[in-house]
Amino acid sequence: MSTTAELLKGAAELFPDEVVTQAHVRHFDLPLGAGRFALITLDNGLDHTKPTTFGPQSLANLDAAIDQVEKEAADGEIAGVGVTGKPFIFAVGADLKGVELLKEHEHALAIGKGGHEVFKRLSQLAVPTFAYYNGAAMGGGVEVGLHCTYRTVSAALPAFSLPEVFLGLVPGWGGCTLLPNLIGADRAVTVVIENSLNQNRQLKGKQVYELGIADALFEGADFLEQSLVWTASVLKGEIAVERPAIDRGEAWDQAVARGRFIADSKVHGAAPAAYRALDIIAAAKNGDLQQGFDAEDQALADLIMGGELRAGIYAFNLVQKRGKRPAGAPDKSLARPVTKVGVVGAGLMASQLALLFLRRLEVPVVLTDIDQERVDKGVGYVHAEIDKLLGKGRINQDKANRLKALVTGVLDKAEGFADADFVIEAVFEEIGVKQQVFAEVEAVAPAHAILATNTSSLSVTEMASKLKHPERVVGFHFFNPVAILPLLEIVRGEKTDDASLATAFAVAKKLKKTAVLVKDAPAFVVNRILTRFMGEIQNVIDEGTPVEVAEKAVEPLGLPMSPLVLLELVGPAIGLHVSETLNKAFPDRFKVSPNLKAVVEAGKRGFYVYDSGRPELDPEVAALLKQGDVVLTEDQVRARVLDAVAQEIGLMLDEGVVAEAQDIDLCLITGAGWPFHLGGITPYLDREGVSERVNGKRFLQPGVASVPA
Repeated sequence: MSTTAELLKGAAELFPDEVVTQAHVRHFDLPLGAGRFALITLDNGLDHTKPTTFGPQSLANLDAAIDQVEKEAADGEIAGVGVTGKPFIFAVGADLKGVELLKEHEHALAIGKGGHEVFKRLSQLAVPTFAYYNGAAMGGGVEVGLHCTYRTVSAALPAFSLPEVFLGLVPGWGGCTLLPNLIGADRAVTVVIENSLNQNRQLKGKQVYELGIADALFEGADFLEQSLVWTASVLKGEIAVERPAIDRGEAWDQAVARGRFIADSKVHGAAPAAYRALDIIAAAKNGDLQQGFDAEDQALADLIMGGELRAGIYAFNLVQKRGKRPAGAPDKSLARPVTKVGVVGAGLMASQLALLFLRRLEVPVVLTDIDQERVDKGVGYVHAEIDKLLGKGRINQDKANRLKALVTGVLDKAEGFADADFVIEAVFEEIGVKQQVFAEVEAVAPAHAILATNTSSLSVTEMASKLKHPERVVGFHFFNPVAILPLLEIVRGEKTDDASLATAFAVAKKLKKTAVLVKDAPAFVVNRILTRFMGEIQNVIDEGTPVEVAEKAVEPLGLPMSPLVLLELVGPAIGLHVSETLNKAFPDRFKVSPNLKAVVEAGKRGFYVYDSGRPELDPEVAALLKQGDVVLTEDQVRARVLDAVAQEIGLMLDEGVVAEAQDIDLCLITGAGWPFHLGGITPYLDREGVSERVNGKRFLQPGVASVPA
């Protein structure tokens, strides 16, 4: 048995639930008389929606297939070897289910070495090797192709990425070393660092080709056939693949510096993966591939045994699994069909909602407001956004015309909502106004219609309390921007019935939103946690800590933006309103900042100005601030903020606001953009010892988002 086989056999025992990928070898004669060819197809035997992954046994199967073709190549029986995937999926990388079970550094190191030892054999065969990216390729799926001599890609390929840094790893089977040596350091930094830290941005097939990762691009319908014809031409010398020379001078160093700037702006040094990847890319400048592979092995092992990777996998599983099977959702068979949607209001938020319902449900959508000018503006917004989609080629002219015809606006709710199945309000955040709106809608909408509120903090139960049928009122809280943030907090009022709730979840699924069931509690989940978080920042500023110290204190969390920049995005007036709502409910923990109130009364849109290109405290806001004389250090501010958040989450779980801590994290990741490397928030609080210090216990069991005991 070879050293590689022994390594993989030992590692396989650590992956008891591996979905094993087979590596089937078939032979045929290439066109144009180019000779006999061996094609290795990666296939896990599951349906075409289930990704193909690489665990130890899967790598061993590929290793065995390479054994076979290696002998054939050495004996001159074949002219080349290709690697492709099952229909629509090439391969999506390492088996993360197994990785998170690893307890020892040496086991993690074995996984890195095992992948390298198998993949690099493709570059050592006596004949040229070809990777045919026929479908989704991520992580190790991308890397196995990088070890080949040539690559083709399907124009229909929907997703191609090296997402490891996003999860808290590095591309550890050749990505950090081979990619910059193939396409240059700057483009490699874009794929490995920039795309990954931008919420795992995916490349399409054409982009893969344009970056120089693939040597040829073919249409999806006959991709493999065209790839084989191209392969034959390459082997016969009729096509010569020319790649531009790699700049190994100052441009390489500038690319790495750009990567460090991106990493600093995204994670502020709080997560090590991006920096480890950049170190390897920097070292790859000398072209020593084995040195790079060794560095990848070490980085991979170190990061696998770290908290960020475990939190990243935990976050990934939350979004991919728990987010698609919401805890506590009623039986979906109770859901009623929705064939028409009404929207009360025609302002920006209401118009965004109308556009979303229109695009996803493709049913009639009608907006109402208090005057014709507002109604026309709302409908005009939707039409303009449809025209933008048309201009970008996202939809064709027929669909644009159809969608525009489906959206209308009226002043009379009776006219607009008489046959609506689902009516959502997005009016001024004041309980009396919303109660009046629902009374008017109830009087004209069908008896089965769902009445949904987009309130961010008010009581759904109180909103429904004066209706004849409060059981059909449900909270439907979106996050801004509506088209981008996936979270939808679905709030069950005290009298909301199962059918109404089931319909709300069914609609959320059609809207392609991540729905989380939330108890009717002040500010629900995201706004309550963020208000406590930002409220504590505001408190220390009010007490005397300089703004820049308070802001910088939480940088080690690696949040997508600072607290006061987030406040600017939300809007100081909305932030003030939510804090006032929570102050009424929990006056001992939520204060109303006099400085924030002064900023809102002065009509300021935020604390900062950007005249220099970066945020600087607005002199007019600085003049408004009235501060005490208690000045805290960054460490003191961070401890105080984290303690406050841990306390609030503990209380929310005790109150049953959500089913489990996992729902808190899912909400923060999908509704507030909190980073995967934190796992939301509770794994970080556990890892830093804050949970036990404040609540006397961890939020998650040992081994969940952490190294198993």
